[in-house]
Parts: sequence; structure tokens; C-alpha cells
Amino acid sequence: MYYPERMKDAPAVIHYAGNEFVVGIGPSGHAQTIDLDGERSAASSPLELLLIALGACTSADVISVLHKKRQRVSDYRVEVRGARREEHPRSFRRIEVRHIFRGRNISQDAVIKAIDLSTDKYCSVIATVRPTAEVVTSFEIIEDAE
Repeated sequence: MYYPERMKDAPAVIHYAGNEFVVGIGPSGHAQTIDLDGERSAASSPLELLLIALGACTSADVISVLHKKRQRVSDYRVEVRGARREEHPRSFRRIEVRHIFRGRNISQDAVIKAIDLSTDKYCSVIATVRPTAEVVTSFEIIEDAE
């Protein structure tokens, strides 16, 4: 059992489950199945989880800033793509992050400011990968019909 006051000191625990699967349990106690077989793709791979973590991290920052700026966002998604090096350990050399917004009268300036704040100041996952991977952002705003 995990207790909230202990979460920040609790480790992530990875259990080998057999057949090239592991189960990762984060400090919060939530489990995630991870597929180590790159051919099978029956669950997310470790690198897929890194891209998901980056997208989730930046999306939390961006939507929070836009809500504070009272932007009327009806839908929001982040697409994250990674290009890997050819040589081992085949780490990411470039990560492309595309923010796609739908809403009414969303300010382009507010979106740019929110993305910049996340990318340059708040997102700890981007800060972690930036020393070894170029992180490039873009965005699209789709206006909702009345």
C-alpha cells in the first residue's frame, strides 16, 4: 500500500512478468504493462512511454495556462514523434511535439505563450530529454463552428 505522504520518496518498481513483458508500478501505485519485444508490440514499449510522458507533461502545462487565460478550448491533443539515432543506444535525436486545439476564438498569442512556458520552463520531461534530443514544437488551431 502506498501512502500519499510517502509517494515522492517511493521508487518506481519494475517486475519481470515473463515472455518479454514487465509490469512497471509507479510511486503512486499504478501499474503499466510494458512490452520488451520490439516486434510484437502487444503493449507500449519503454520509448513509447517516454513519448507519452513528454506529451502528457507538456499538455498539462499548456491546458492549465490556457484555462487561466480563459481560452475556450473544446478539444486538445498532443502528437509526439521521435526520431532515433542509428548508433546504439539509439536514443532520440529529435522529438517533434504538435499541439492541436479546437475551440472558439482561441488566441494564437496565448497558445504560443503557453507552449513556450511549458517547453522552456515547466515541463520536467522536456527538460530531462533536451540535453540529448532537439525538441521542436508546432501547433494548429481549429475554429469550432457556431
